[in-house]
Amino acid sequence: MSHRRNFLKRALATGVGAAHTLYAPAILASARPGASRAHDIVSAIRRDDTTRRSRNLGDGYHMTWTAADRQVVIVNDGTGWADPPTAFYNTRLWAMDGPAQGATFGDITGYPELDRATRPEGAPSYYGFGLLSVRGRLYQFLSTLDDAKDRPRHWTGAKLIHSDDGGLSWRNQDGSAPVVWEDWGDQNRDRFAFFDEQDGCFSLLSILQMGQDYRANRDGHVYVYSPNGSRDGRMNELVMFRVRVEHILERRAYEFFGGHLAGGDARWVGNIADRKPVHTFPRGWVNHANLFPGDLVLESWLPSVVYNEPLDLYMMASAGIGCAPDGTEFGKPSYLGLWVASAPWGPWRQVHEETAWMPGGDIAARAYGPQIAPKWIAPDGKSFWLAWADLNGIRAFAKDEDRLAAALEKADGAQARAGIEANFLHQYMPGFSFNAQRIDLVLG
Repeated sequence: MSHRRNFLKRALATGVGAAHTLYAPAILASARPGASRAHDIVSAIRRDDTTRRSRNLGDGYHMTWTAADRQVVIVNDGTGWADPPTAFYNTRLWAMDGPAQGATFGDITGYPELDRATRPEGAPSYYGFGLLSVRGRLYQFLSTLDDAKDRPRHWTGAKLIHSDDGGLSWRNQDGSAPVVWEDWGDQNRDRFAFFDEQDGCFSLLSILQMGQDYRANRDGHVYVYSPNGSRDGRMNELVMFRVRVEHILERRAYEFFGGHLAGGDARWVGNIADRKPVHTFPRGWVNHANLFPGDLVLESWLPSVVYNEPLDLYMMASAGIGCAPDGTEFGKPSYLGLWVASAPWGPWRQVHEETAWMPGGDIAARAYGPQIAPKWIAPDGKSFWLAWADLNGIRAFAKDEDRLAAALEKADGAQARAGIEANFLHQYMPGFSFNAQRIDLVLG
């Protein structure tokens, strides 16, 4: 298998309300009653002068705010903040403490091992995306890919794991331990929350964040978003489901967005086939070819959605991949958009658009995977922090990949390999790390 094949992705019961009626529509009036200021937001300003860049390695950066008052952050395809690097992980969780300008990071040592060097050759890959702390428990969805050889690999399933001790130990969706990384023949809907759904929908998941340990939520539901597939025309369609907090581990309890009702409320359906897009992003920002043989369709349009409690509104950041004329990834700067809404299901109103997202005015920037930090929202709600990775240099790296492969062949042990790989990637892609800057909301 090519080195590159795995490089780019690829993380208390309550009696509130009545029980679900499966395969029947339901109406939800409001996820958070209040006087939303969503209609007051007229634009957003990226503050390049506030940018901080970390020395870690990797991307992803889905975050949640835990009961212990720290943020937990996912790092995919990298060594994280280990210095010196000890392993190159498909995915890993890190704890993040402090404010944006002075954050410190620590490894969550009990996280299930996904060290790429220890995975069998040709084994399925798992990458961390949707992450949530709620009622003292951590939940994480990990996405997996098909094994296509004649086209970019598509996202095909999402595995759900959980932890009751802040990430020190983890269980499978059915409660069994330790966590199992299923091989190809063992991947199925009995083991995964989603697997082999129509067009690959709900294979890449992002979870709405609502304050510390989800305490700002008032309706008892968790809301989860996904692209509607892995190709343009589907990947730019955003779909979603909800589930009561006490039933997150029960796939049959999930209800899917089935369209807007008169007045903007949501219709919820139990049958995934009856889902409707909750929002549609622009087309033309999904790669259909790869720089590296055996690589994948990148996660264009996987959003970050966070509740802004001071303003009682929902904020969404999302990005599309800037493709070259031949359809390969990162041929031009990415698309960045910011949207606001009064409810988790929208309707979403765009307040910021960049068809060439270039932090710091860098025309070579290939910014990727914007994530809103749920703890780093100003007390008045008028600013927040956005994190991303920058893959500027990836096309040069693609041309010189053989140099890295040759160096890795001479490495003595997994730690040495991780160090070599980290040095190469820092050299070619110095922005492939945790970058963050403040975003100011402009109210009319």
